[in-house]
Amino acid sequence: MILKGQSIVNTDLKRLIAGCLASDRSCQKEIYSLYSPGMMSLCMRYTKDRQEAEEVLQDGFLQMYRCIQQFRNTGTFEGWFRKIMINCALQKYRRKSDRFSKVAISEELYYLPSDLSVSNQLQEKELIRLIQSLPPACRLVFNLYVFEGLKHREIAQLLEISEGTSKSNLFDARTILKKQLRRDLKIAK
Repeated sequence: MILKGQSIVNTDLKRLIAGCLASDRSCQKEIYSLYSPGMMSLCMRYTKDRQEAEEVLQDGFLQMYRCIQQFRNTGTFEGWFRKIMINCALQKYRRKSDRFSKVAISEELYYLPSDLSVSNQLQEKELIRLIQSLPPACRLVFNLYVFEGLKHREIAQLLEISEGTSKSNLFDARTILKKQLRRDLKIAK
């Protein structure tokens, strides 16, 4: 068993993936223990609250277990799994708004390490709270642009909106976040 905080070596990951392919519950549990904290952070950024983030997290893990045979070792497992989580979050948004018809993330993506210090975790929680308060369209564009590193052209194609709408949503998101940060700083003083 791999303990939390330890990095997973390639042989351990291969063993866990093979176990998941064989529907071994202990391997599924280990992968969940290893990846759920980081994936939960990602889900929190894309959703409005913790309950919705937990739903996306569970959907993402179920989707990953169903599709694990499609992992080809061409990139990192974490990057592949991250794409699944982002797509689950975007699908949840689509189901709620019926606005977007198809979304597919194809870039190699990374997230903040889960072994952050306590002060960084507090800052991360505050950042997630602020991002969650954004209107849904602004939140999606902000996450895709800032955290996933996509260009406005890519976001526009992904969400089937114009580049101008993507830029406008990012501008609005930044404006809202600046106002919230200023307000929070005044309250803290």
